[in-house]
Amino acid sequence: MALTYLALGSNLGDGPVMLRMALSMISVHVGRVLAQSDMIQSEPWGFESQHPFTNAVCAVRTELAPMELLSVTQKIEYQMGRTHKHAPGEPYRDRIIDIDILTYDDLNIQTEELTIPHPHMKERDFVMTPLLQCQDRLAHQPRGRGRPRRTE
Repeated sequence: MALTYLALGSNLGDGPVMLRMALSMISVHVGRVLAQSDMIQSEPWGFESQHPFTNAVCAVRTELAPMELLSVTQKIEYQMGRTHKHAPGEPYRDRIIDIDILTYDDLNIQTEELTIPHPHMKERDFVMTPLLQCQDRLAHQPRGRGRPRRTE
């Protein structure tokens, strides 16, 4: 079982509803959602749009390997109505849902399809603020509610 942090964002439709729907699908298809941040509003990053984003981060305990996790999160995006995934070199655009893998245990992965830790997360306050909040909430959960046990 691995601990992964996922960033969620939406700037089309009702952002909070889209994020709650994504969280529900993540709990069914990815693994147990252990903690989540508050939802925050942010301006689009990397492109111009009149539609602000709703963002959040969740911590998930998963049995999926990193590439399986990527595949499943992309399937969730498409099931929720996302029709286009940003490719390197392409401009960003509005989207109904975006699910990014921020971290996966302590792994460092760099392939054409997947980079972990997420290469831009430290540049984005709308990711780092919810990530820190989510990590804090996970750290302060009573044992037995999904908090990872420390082994030394």
